[in-house]
Amino acid sequence: MATPEASLKSFCVGPEATVREALAAIDRGASRIALVVDGDGQLQGIVTDGDIRRSLLKGAHLDSPVLPYVNASPRVVGRDVTRASVLDMMRSLRISEVPIVDAAGRLAGLHTLTDMVGRPTLKNAAVIMAGGKGTRLGALTKDTPKPLMTVADRPIIDWIILGLVESGVREVFVSVAYLAHKIVEHLGDGSQLGCTINYLHEDPEKPLNTAGALGLFRKEHGQIDESLIVTNADLMARYSARDLLDFHEANESALTIVSRTYTHQVPFGVLELGDNRLVQGVTEKPTLGFEISAGIYAVRPETLDLVPYMEPYSMPDLVKACIDTGRNVAAWPMESDWIDVGTPKDLATAKGQ
Repeated sequence: MATPEASLKSFCVGPEATVREALAAIDRGASRIALVVDGDGQLQGIVTDGDIRRSLLKGAHLDSPVLPYVNASPRVVGRDVTRASVLDMMRSLRISEVPIVDAAGRLAGLHTLTDMVGRPTLKNAAVIMAGGKGTRLGALTKDTPKPLMTVADRPIIDWIILGLVESGVREVFVSVAYLAHKIVEHLGDGSQLGCTINYLHEDPEKPLNTAGALGLFRKEHGQIDESLIVTNADLMARYSARDLLDFHEANESALTIVSRTYTHQVPFGVLELGDNRLVQGVTEKPTLGFEISAGIYAVRPETLDLVPYMEPYSMPDLVKACIDTGRNVAAWPMESDWIDVGTPKDLATAKGQ
């Protein structure tokens, strides 16, 4: 969460501010940064406590203008940049604050590392299904597992984990099979991504399908107390795991499927037929809409008992088993960005090509 607007003012000084006034803003904001903003709200730059310390060592006085010591080209982000991306930027650049600006360059907020990592954590763990061969990507996955395909200079699985961490998930299990060692070597223990990662090792010669690893999880980790987030490892999606879980619990669901609206335009005129095949009308190139599974789920602990151990089992199998045994299955609508990176064309779309 970005710093609220009322609190944001405490970080700000004008271009005419003195070193003393900038220090006072740093103290008020209880951070390491002051934001220099002109009368029109334009961000002119930032000055850190380190910048001021160095200025004093060079002979500046507390009543000296601060502007000569301001970084006029700081790292900034727009309003629509995800927290996961900002956190990734902070960690890679070793910075603790990132201003938010609008399209005109006006100050709109401030991300601080304290806000990023200090939000409440979820007790829920997540399972990422990363054992598939990615055959639809052809030669691209001959030597590289699909979850390690890169988008915006990061493997897809990194973005999935960063999104989970952003929502408060701190424990992640990754199901691996095909080229498992490469995924394990890349992710390690998860500390670089802000979480703890453990691995569920499938037999590469006997794939467990899209839900079978949950039986493996149940066998190896016993009964759990909180619902699991389960996600495919080939998705570029923006969603709140916290909101999904809230919906899941409110509906007392055994299984909640994250859904998306998929539309398809029929490229022909569609005939409306009546008795004796008499035409009642023609609809020219109609658009049809369907609710589809986005490959992300919330699964109640006792639902795991339905999944066999070390046997192939799909998510549609689990959905059917829940319905057949009278358990609630709900669909949580996700309206944010989502790409299933299943084909070279999908991968190119995710890369913005």
